[in-house]
Formats: sequence, C-alpha cells, structure tokens
Amino acid sequence: MKYRRATIWNWILGAVAVFLGIVVLAQTLPGQSSTAGTTEAVQSADGTQTAGGDMDFVRRDVDDPKAIGDVDAPVVMTEWIDLRCPFCASFSRDSLPTLIEEYVDTGRVRIEFTDVAYFGEQSEDGSVALQAAANQNKYMEYVTAVFDAAPDSGHPDLTREVLIDFAEQVDVPDMEKFTADLDDPQIRAQAEAETRNAQQLGVTAVPFFVAGQAALSGAQPVATFREYLDEALAAVE
Repeated sequence: MKYRRATIWNWILGAVAVFLGIVVLAQTLPGQSSTAGTTEAVQSADGTQTAGGDMDFVRRDVDDPKAIGDVDAPVVMTEWIDLRCPFCASFSRDSLPTLIEEYVDTGRVRIEFTDVAYFGEQSEDGSVALQAAANQNKYMEYVTAVFDAAPDSGHPDLTREVLIDFAEQVDVPDMEKFTADLDDPQIRAQAEAETRNAQQLGVTAVPFFVAGQAALSGAQPVATFREYLDEALAAVE
C-alpha cells in the first residue's frame, strides 16, 4: 500500500473514547506536506480499521456549489483545503483533473470540498472569499484560479486586492456583492466554524481526504488516488 488508511472517529460529547489503537494516517512522503495529517481510529485485533461513527460531514446536496459530480455517486470523497496550502495547489493541478475525468465524469465518485484556515489570517480571508464566490456559483472556478497561480512552494500572498482580482478573473457576476461578502461577519464566522469542525475531526493538515470509510493525507500521486478510490468503490459494490 502506498498510503496508510484510517477512519474518522467522531468526537462524542461527554463520552470517554476507548481506543484499541491510534493510527498515524500519513508520514512525510515525496510531494506531501511535512506536517502530515493524523486522525484517531479504532483498530481491531486483526489490524483492520473500522468506522467509529457516521460520516456526517458528507453533504450530498444537489445544489451544493462546493461539490462536483453526481449527487448519487456511489462514493463521496471529501477534501479539506486551504487556499494558501502549496500541497493543495499541487493536488489541484497535478491529480484532480485526472480524477475528475476517470471517476467524477463517469459518475462513480462525487467530490465535496471543505475550506479551512490553517495558515494564518490570510487563509481565513481566503476561506471567506471562497464562500463569497460560492454564493455566486463560482466556487470551483475560484479555487482553480488560485491554485493554478500558486507558487510551487511556500504560501501565496492573498491580500484583499489579490482576492478581488481572482474574483474578477473568474467573472464573478456581482463584484459589489462579492466585496461586501468579504466584510460579512456571518460569512467569517462560518469560515471559522469550518476550521474548528475540521480540527475536531482530527484534520490537522491539508490536503486531507475521506472516501467511504478510509482517510488519506497529502498530495499523493495519481496512482495512489486510483488505488484509494477503487478500494472505496469496491467496498460499496
């Protein structure tokens, strides 16, 4: 296996979680963040990982602007992203187009995105801008534009002016509304909540993926994602 599988253990308020094992989800690999994500999982005596709870972050909303693919696809892959994450940008440029062609366009996998802020205030500003773009059905175009322009290493400088420039680049219909949304405290509160929710799930680094009952961390090669998604599909057949 080129990756380590893990399952999401949902935090249960007020309960004491009894773990049979804690799985380190991913170590530093070529092309992957040096702060690879970890999550908690239950491991049985034979070494397999079993789900610790419902995957209630899966949305399956037909009108979701932060998703691509058939709402009834057999498998939903959730990706947590940060607009300032160089490895998220690498995945978007190098792997995502192939996965869309082979899995999304064929109706087998739906991809749902959740944006978080792990790299400072500008990451949170980026998450707010993503919601502003989503409000005008330009989420995917905005994500793609930012990641296509990202440097190969380091974190891009996402000032307010830059965020507005990207909105103009992807032809956001109502720029006045977009700039107003950048200052909307409710949208910022939503961005902050998404980050807290991800941290509570054990998403400590991005990009982070969950498909079916297994998790994957880092900008892995396309071949790794093929194996990962094929296993998720096989599990529901």
